Amino acid sequence: MTENLDISNESFNEDFCTHLEYHLGTTFEHSDREDIRGFWCDGVSWDIFPKSQLTKKNINDKRKLITKAWIGKNGQDEYIMTIQFGQISLSRYAKGSSLIDCIPPAETLDWIDIIPENKLIEIRLK
Repeated sequence: MTENLDISNESFNEDFCTHLEYHLGTTFEHSDREDIRGFWCDGVSWDIFPKSQLTKKNINDKRKLITKAWIGKNGQDEYIMTIQFGQISLSRYAKGSSLIDCIPPAETLDWIDIIPENKLIEIRLK
């Protein structure tokens, strides 16, 4: 019963996911890791399930959401993506503001943990 949930897609939306998709591709290009060299991202799903993950209360309490991304040498391997929210992104989410500026620079991998053999990726927003 999601009709009574305060679900906000003002921050986590198609624009953010598209920007993150391209940004991940650029980040992989800069990587020195052999196991992810040549990787690219062919999409990040903004169609979250369960939808209750998107409530402002849930994001504030759990400080993360879980979605899917298509990553790999052909960009088609389905990864489980955990997006961790930092202080700036939590504040922006609460206000319904854009999260795009909360994505760290592409020149470093210190905001990404990726385990290709398990098809898992975790990113940390500012």
